[in-house]
Amino acid sequence: MFALPQKNFRAPTTCLGPTCTQDMDRSHGDDLEGECSRKLDQKLPGVGDPVMLSSDTSYLSSRGRMIKWFWDLAEEGYRTYHMDEYDEDKNPSLSQSDMQWVEPSLLQYPDWRGHLFLREEVAKFLTFYCKSPVPLRPENVVVLNGGASLFSALATVLCEVGEAFLIPTPYYGAITQHVCLYGNVRLAYVYLDSEVTGLDTRPFQLTVEKLETALREAYSEGVRVKGLILINPQNPLGDVYSTEELQEYLVFAKRHKLHVIVDEVYMLSVFEESVGYHSVLSLERLPDPQRTHVMWATSKDFGMSGLRFATLYTENKDVATAVASLCRYHGLSGLVQYQMAQLLRDRDWINQVYLPENHARLKAAHTYVSEELRALGIPFLSRGAGFFIWVDLRKYLPKGTFEEEMLLWRRFLDNKVLLSFGKAFECKEPGWFRFVFSDQAHRLRLGMQRVRQVLTGKSQVAEDPHPSQTQKPSDQCR
Repeated sequence: MFALPQKNFRAPTTCLGPTCTQDMDRSHGDDLEGECSRKLDQKLPGVGDPVMLSSDTSYLSSRGRMIKWFWDLAEEGYRTYHMDEYDEDKNPSLSQSDMQWVEPSLLQYPDWRGHLFLREEVAKFLTFYCKSPVPLRPENVVVLNGGASLFSALATVLCEVGEAFLIPTPYYGAITQHVCLYGNVRLAYVYLDSEVTGLDTRPFQLTVEKLETALREAYSEGVRVKGLILINPQNPLGDVYSTEELQEYLVFAKRHKLHVIVDEVYMLSVFEESVGYHSVLSLERLPDPQRTHVMWATSKDFGMSGLRFATLYTENKDVATAVASLCRYHGLSGLVQYQMAQLLRDRDWINQVYLPENHARLKAAHTYVSEELRALGIPFLSRGAGFFIWVDLRKYLPKGTFEEEMLLWRRFLDNKVLLSFGKAFECKEPGWFRFVFSDQAHRLRLGMQRVRQVLTGKSQVAEDPHPSQTQKPSDQCR
């Protein structure tokens, strides 16, 4: 959407001779395979061989312990090489202004956690924008190719097959796929209501009482819950949790020894100045830092979903190592890592150019869609964060069923408007839809014109679709 800025002595480990690259490949591939095959003849960690573990890995699942074991045993030599690699022409500052800069080290196998120069920039970036009270450390950073990969990796290393994460609903439905496809991890829903009752102060409010209820229900059904997933700012509600709420949720998790994954992918997309956003990393003290894991990515805040960059920040060394081991499959190319470092270090451009312009455009688009909805007499929720408005179309469902919700969604689709229906977010009340407004003005005008045509009955009406044409809610989690 926006143009990126241009902008004690011991001998170092060396790679000698003209066959250097071949030797490196062989030591990183064939030797690893041989080592793995030899070790797999023995007992694996998690199956009764604790002497293989270099530290307490009680925070990990059995799969996570085995993944970390591969890293500890098979990667030690390669890590040592990277930490003290010989380079007679080293550029110590890495301060190239050209985003397309290529140097030989960027074309080699990286540290699977990410090149140190990038992890250092990520740590500085998160320290500043998350308003951390202390500098965050690069050794706690792991970079991967996108938030989906990070969710999948965390689910795999934290949970056994069939275990679950608590997650408040409605939530970004694609997370179901992220944790289930190869992690085989379930989600236990914390259902939230649009009606404000009891001590609630807003619709769909998450409280500790609701978390406790969902946890008890999961246990009563024989489901073991291993963690809690929080999205802040929340998708699709746009809620921003207060520091008091964050503390309450984290204390709840500590009480039950649950991991907490906090997805902060929209943290720089809070466009209303009156909305006070607080990252979990801004808290003076985390109740359980070893079980608190923070995610961020460039896909939303920088509109760069195709670049595939995400980062994990965790103080748990075992979790970081296990996730990094999976970066063999989810890592970033050296060229992308270099470009990301250049972007993240350009604080002047981000603060003075990009964020003000992006917030202004988001606010203008949000204002336009909000005014159109009010003109149609349609209730909606929006908190001034994220790219979406949570819209209440229940009055257009005479019987108030999910079947009617699907028919209405199909009417929008038949009239060339793609919305997301509530069931895709596991909303328990039929009739809620997510409107994404982060688009150009002329496209928003056309989209809202088509929405108006559907809702005022001036468009074609979808018949009850043939079963083979009906897509399941999980297919619409985008």
